[in-house]
Amino acid sequence: MNFDMLPPRSQLVEVLTRIYNQGLTTTSGGNLSILDDNGDLWITPSGIDKGALSPEDIVCVRADGTIVGRHKPSVEYPFHWMIYRARPDLRALVHAHPPALVSFSIVRKTPNTCITPQSRDICGLVGYAPYALPGSEALGEQIAATFSQGFNSVLLENHGVVTGGQNLTQAFQRFETLEFCAQINLLAAKLGNLQTLTDDQIRLFYHSDHHLPEFVPERHSSRELELRHDICRFVRRAYARRLMISTGGTVSVRVQDDTFLITPFGVDRYYLNPEDIVLVQDGKREAGKLPSRAVKLHQQIYRDHRDIDCIMTAQPPNATTYSIVSRKFDTRTIPESYIVLRDIPIAPYGLTYTDPRAISAMIRPDAPVILLQNDAVLATGKSLLQTFDRLEVAEFSAQALINSLHLGELVPIADEELRDLRRQFKLS
Repeated sequence: MNFDMLPPRSQLVEVLTRIYNQGLTTTSGGNLSILDDNGDLWITPSGIDKGALSPEDIVCVRADGTIVGRHKPSVEYPFHWMIYRARPDLRALVHAHPPALVSFSIVRKTPNTCITPQSRDICGLVGYAPYALPGSEALGEQIAATFSQGFNSVLLENHGVVTGGQNLTQAFQRFETLEFCAQINLLAAKLGNLQTLTDDQIRLFYHSDHHLPEFVPERHSSRELELRHDICRFVRRAYARRLMISTGGTVSVRVQDDTFLITPFGVDRYYLNPEDIVLVQDGKREAGKLPSRAVKLHQQIYRDHRDIDCIMTAQPPNATTYSIVSRKFDTRTIPESYIVLRDIPIAPYGLTYTDPRAISAMIRPDAPVILLQNDAVLATGKSLLQTFDRLEVAEFSAQALINSLHLGELVPIADEELRDLRRQFKLS
């Protein structure tokens, strides 16, 4: 689906529904807007259930101030106008009260976005607007003044967040990624020793090369076509389970030998379609498509490990937090965690871009999942299902570990019991 070709009414309903279904706003909270080429403001209504909006509920405020629609516009619409006037490059805004970002707003701090290169790239640095009465001109002036300093994401003191973009997709992606970033900041605060990235380290991300030579496939086998649909199904499942967000997560599956399918660069995971998937064959990419930035890492792993047929790199918040703190991810919690995950080593930051072979060498039968420092969780397996299960178990295990910090010290499964597990389940 080409989201940008939807009319403003439909875009606003689609995105607000996503935000509501993800638990990032409430029935009464938040408002979204689009400024169209005519200078008209399309905005969500005031006092209408955010979980059951229809396109007919959206209100249009004409450039001359005339209000068109069956409802009143959001009481916050004045600050939307002020932001657009202060930042003519912005054409869409998202405002809501997601829990993690509200936590920051009520202690007058902003989340550190330098925890992964993706979060810094998408969100940039975060601005901060002092408190003012909701719906007031003073609030609009405070927020617009902060946006005018060049920030695209602004935290509102004791209120929530506003993100802007050149279109609604970009504004939403900044919103979703910033809330994800705030979640990881909060989880890291529980574990301690947050490790952030320097500007030089972040620059490695922009130098990653995924522009492989092109080729035109002669045909598409039945197996390949089935795998394209399977990849989309598991990506949507990962998104629904909050293991991925719209801007983060890569899945690949080996078709045969040195031929594999991989998710594309820059496509919203929520809308991924089989035709978006990129075929990579003998180091070349399917013509007209750009694969994930991680394509060369996945390619190296497939070449080195003939027993691996699926790879997933993703950023589930709890497990990813262990990649940005100096604390071991201990899998000796329950039998399932140890059997499915075994040991989880961590690859130093930057190897993804500079030395994929070194990361590939870390993958072993007793280490099918690894952490990429300040980046992601990498899971491997013989099938999509097995790989997805490992990613999901990693997130559940990390969540249990972090939650247990308030209860006491971890009492791991004893060495003798681990030997019994290895013997019973024939683990190497």
